[in-house]
Amino acid sequence: MYYRKMGTVPHKRHTMFKKVDGSLYREQVMGTRGFSGTQSILYHHYMPTEIVKSELLGNYLPEYEEQKALNHRHFFTSKTTKKGDALKARDYLLGNQDLLIGTANVTEPMQSFYRNGDGDEMFYIHFGTGKLETMFGTISYRPGDYLIIPIGTMFRLIPDANEVTKMLFVEAFSQITTPRRYRNEYGQLLENSPFCERDIRGPEALLTIDEKGEYEVLTKARGTISSHILGHHPFDVVGWDGYLYPCAFNIEDFEPITGRVHQPPPVHQTFEGNNFVVCSFVPRLYDYHPESIPAPYYHSNVNSDELLYYVEGNFMSRKGVQEGSITLHPGGIPHGPHPGKTEASIGKKETLELAVMIDTFHPLRIVKTAQEIEDPAYMYSWFEKKE
Repeated sequence: MYYRKMGTVPHKRHTMFKKVDGSLYREQVMGTRGFSGTQSILYHHYMPTEIVKSELLGNYLPEYEEQKALNHRHFFTSKTTKKGDALKARDYLLGNQDLLIGTANVTEPMQSFYRNGDGDEMFYIHFGTGKLETMFGTISYRPGDYLIIPIGTMFRLIPDANEVTKMLFVEAFSQITTPRRYRNEYGQLLENSPFCERDIRGPEALLTIDEKGEYEVLTKARGTISSHILGHHPFDVVGWDGYLYPCAFNIEDFEPITGRVHQPPPVHQTFEGNNFVVCSFVPRLYDYHPESIPAPYYHSNVNSDELLYYVEGNFMSRKGVQEGSITLHPGGIPHGPHPGKTEASIGKKETLELAVMIDTFHPLRIVKTAQEIEDPAYMYSWFEKKE
């Protein structure tokens, strides 16, 4: 991310910054990797440590199924029934030591505030509109937005009235950043990057609320969730600057990289975290070699599991998937186009598919409840019986 400033900040960091009445604003440094990573400095009306009450609410990590035969898996997230606010509606489906993945049908605004103390969060908005209210300011969201929320950021997701927000979510146990190979030594995105800083939206307006009272912040950390009651409103920030803040990037602004023959999945990479990457498959022109085969070749994942979330369009290499489907192709066995899809792709000029892919470099485990929305026949969908 690049440098940004909102509100009022003093000329020099770590110096006195006084209110009209002569009292001090409270400086808070939020950073990653100790004091050597990206960071921002925020200035509060009140001490961010002012806690009235702290209570452990319990564990939040999902329960995984026992290891079964190594299979390709397919889940219909359109069949999930869990609803509520952006925390209660989360339906965990897969995970490992690096991240948790699931979907949520958000039908209500968050009443309490929330922060993840274990790592960054990413929301991909499948459909719905609303606001992400944070201590750094407010971001309006729409379909196709990736919302990246840094570790420790207090926020609320507020869907627009009478609208459901369907989202794919990732809870990472690390920082989520743009791909390293698309940045120069100064951190700027390169000319050959499929997007640039101009496409990344930071907070639109800083919402400063100078109010005393009791406000609940739900905090995830160390596999548990705690309730912290602050003695003031969490959005008491009068100004901040730095490189760490929530942001949005819309998948429509991802410019696909194409070639004469089929390009490998890394050209679709959009974000990365510790031991995982996020890729965007967007409408694009097919390969233009006269003998090219646009459909992907059969491949064995190289030390990774491949998860695809299907958003919309005609998925040229798959049969039987729907909008909102999730497929998992684990490392260790090959996968590729369904029967007939390779031949059908020849001569086609473009694809209109839209999907999000997450590749993990540690095996993904399946949450037990995900079996309720699974297509058990998917593993055998490449086998065609001969009459």
